[in-house]
Amino acid sequence: MADPFDLNNTENKPIRDIAYEELKHSIITGELPPGYRIVETVYANKLHISRTPLREALRKLELEGLVKYELRKGVIVCAFTISDIDEIFTIRNAMMLLILPSVIERATEEDIRKLQDILAEMDVAQAKQDCDALAVYNRRFHGTLEHISDKKRILNVIDSQEEYIIRFSAIAISNYAHREQAHQEHHKMVELLEQRDLPGLEKLMQSHLEESRQTCLSALKNNEILERKTD
Repeated sequence: MADPFDLNNTENKPIRDIAYEELKHSIITGELPPGYRIVETVYANKLHISRTPLREALRKLELEGLVKYELRKGVIVCAFTISDIDEIFTIRNAMMLLILPSVIERATEEDIRKLQDILAEMDVAQAKQDCDALAVYNRRFHGTLEHISDKKRILNVIDSQEEYIIRFSAIAISNYAHREQAHQEHHKMVELLEQRDLPGLEKLMQSHLEESRQTCLSALKNNEILERKTD
């Protein structure tokens, strides 16, 4: 396994926060897989820190259900469950619908142009069936749309789920039928935004997000990608 830790460009964050963010990213992306044992001395050396801030980071990860302490084993990376991912999508989707009135109210011509520019990039990626590029542009599109609202507290909740959504949305994007439908819906969203059609945008967004959730969960269940957590 390649060393996932790179502490460059971490600004002036506390060491415990740096350790937490690095470990969380590695767990969500699968670089540290379910069942992997995080040895404190090893990772303290990797991060060039003492074990105290590392333990603080691990306690925070434990509260989020990403790791657990097992007797005689130490800190173990937890597996995601179907229930976990369903909850992540449910949180994100509910928050997205809450901010749509503010998106409609605050959207400027410049905001709409930014979304159209992203759509142009997505058109190219869709024509090439480049799923990796589409996954990046998909999150850029939704992130740009979300942040038009300027609802900072709600955006903090959405952003806290971002790494999870990036990983699991990519699974939905890999489904051809869903990918084609979602692409057309992104174009329709911008049209509705230009028209200031809040009911239309709310209806489309709700079905768009729910379809993404169901496609991802179905793919995970059918392919048995996830392991079940143990108590």
